[in-house]
Amino acid sequence: MGLAERTFSSPRDHVSVMPWFRAYDGASDVWSYFELDGEGWALRQVDLQGPQRRPVTAASLTEVIEIRDRGGLAAMTAYERQYGVLAEGALRGWQEADGAAVITRQEFESTWAAARETLDADRTEETT
Repeated sequence: MGLAERTFSSPRDHVSVMPWFRAYDGASDVWSYFELDGEGWALRQVDLQGPQRRPVTAASLTEVIEIRDRGGLAAMTAYERQYGVLAEGALRGWQEADGAAVITRQEFESTWAAARETLDADRTEETT
């Protein structure tokens, strides 16, 4: 089970949630980068797979909610095909995951921008 599919259950009492972190899932060779809200839920997520760290996910909760509320099932399916699936549930206990580390907002934003650019370009190539 990948990091984005897990709901971690460690208590948050002793550890404050950091808004940006990354962790590694060795089973699928994926580095996951997360921006969290105050409850530990993913606001945005980037997954980079393989040795070249190819973007496979760059999903946003704001976008997912908007599509859910306005776009319907076909629009959600298209979004997930292009940007991947956002982790559900609170990501508690991430500190124990392989390669887990707090990152800066700047590191998250640059990773997010590069992943979105790649996934947008991939989608443009598919439709031309």
